Amino acid sequence: MPFAAEPPVINEAATAFMLIASSMVLLMTPGLALFYGGMTRSKSVLNMMMMSFGALAAVGIIYVLWGYSMSFGNLQDGTSDIAGIFANPFHLFGLGDLTGPDGPRLIDPFGVGVFIPEYIYVGFQLTFAVITVALISGAIADRVKFSTWMTFAVIWVTIVYFPLAHMVWGGGLLSGSENGLSAKLFGATDGVANVLPIDFAGGTVVHINAGAAGLALALVVGKRLGFGKVAMRPHNLPLVMIGAGLLWFGWFGFNAGSELAADGVASAVWLNTTVATCAAAIGWLLVEKVRDGHPTSLGAASGVVAGLVAITPACGALSPVGSIILGVVAGGLSALAVGLKYKFGYDDSLDVVGVHLVAGLWGTIGAGLLATSTGLFYGGGWDQLVLQILIALISLVLSLVLTYAIAMGLKATLGWRISEDEESEGIDQTEHAESAYEIGGFAASSGRSTTHRPAVPAEQAEGANA
Repeated sequence: MPFAAEPPVINEAATAFMLIASSMVLLMTPGLALFYGGMTRSKSVLNMMMMSFGALAAVGIIYVLWGYSMSFGNLQDGTSDIAGIFANPFHLFGLGDLTGPDGPRLIDPFGVGVFIPEYIYVGFQLTFAVITVALISGAIADRVKFSTWMTFAVIWVTIVYFPLAHMVWGGGLLSGSENGLSAKLFGATDGVANVLPIDFAGGTVVHINAGAAGLALALVVGKRLGFGKVAMRPHNLPLVMIGAGLLWFGWFGFNAGSELAADGVASAVWLNTTVATCAAAIGWLLVEKVRDGHPTSLGAASGVVAGLVAITPACGALSPVGSIILGVVAGGLSALAVGLKYKFGYDDSLDVVGVHLVAGLWGTIGAGLLATSTGLFYGGGWDQLVLQILIALISLVLSLVLTYAIAMGLKATLGWRISEDEESEGIDQTEHAESAYEIGGFAASSGRSTTHRPAVPAEQAEGANA
């Protein structure tokens, strides 16, 4: 009689590591709220922060209901997906099948014998979906209805994020599976593509995706009142730097946590993430010094984020020196790219396109140059670089087209914009009946009152809150 297979045993060290990493990634969304909130004008800070917290609340619920099932529902069960684009949203609806008589089932996502409760894998991936949606909000600060934003968050994460997460990480078209794009182009061996796409923690799924979506929304929603004519400076730079610091801290969970174990790869990822971010901050500040004559605190904080974005897809494939090169280029490129909105006339309020799309594209493509095993600069040939360019462009076009269609649908039904009078008065008051600060004797409301500050001319309001 053959011996029965040994039941999987929980790896408690890896489980503890993932609990910490998931909590760190969750912290990134409140950190983003501070980062974005400080970058807006004082009359918009609460609404900006609410867009992040609203995304957290909405996406957190629907990820449990159908998001995980759409993204990874076939990961352990071996069920087929729908054309390599998404898994069955009803297969694990509500996660009911993840709990048995012995508690939550265990999962070994990488097939290396390291088992963790599937619940914490769900939680880890949930935090990625949340921060991706929240990132998009920076492109449309100051001017959209909160109800439309919340509706958009639910529709977008379902139609765009969950399928792309499945395609890249869940064994779909952009993964290294035998049915993926890479296998079709370069062949496969034993069910695995000969050239594996490099996206360790979300260059395509998170940053290119969010950046392209931000661009689509900026085009559909339109410009803020006075864009290009009235100064719209960040109202609280210390808040911006605190937010950037929290993002940097949480990003270690984002990147190192994607290894799913506290091992040598996670250690290398931690170091690569650190040095790339340092280099990007230097790169941004050098551009500011040469171009403007002054390195700024906003530039330092923005450079930090650009470096974090760029190293995300490549952090498990580069050396520390390669990470420095990737980071300094990311900082310089993004510092130059944030000015494109004035040249082309789209109002990407908080530079989601200039930072997340540009740095995300560079990080994903740069991995094809700098990866120590398959990169072009290390003698790996052109295959990896070609594949990286393809997955970056496919992610960009997919997100841009689908987001544009969703945004146009919402524009025709719910409408995106608050009125011009409401925008001049301040979206915090008109959408939430609150103000962030006590200004001129008018204190923030308790939230139960609908009393607003006295109306003032638009030009005066813009100047007071620049």
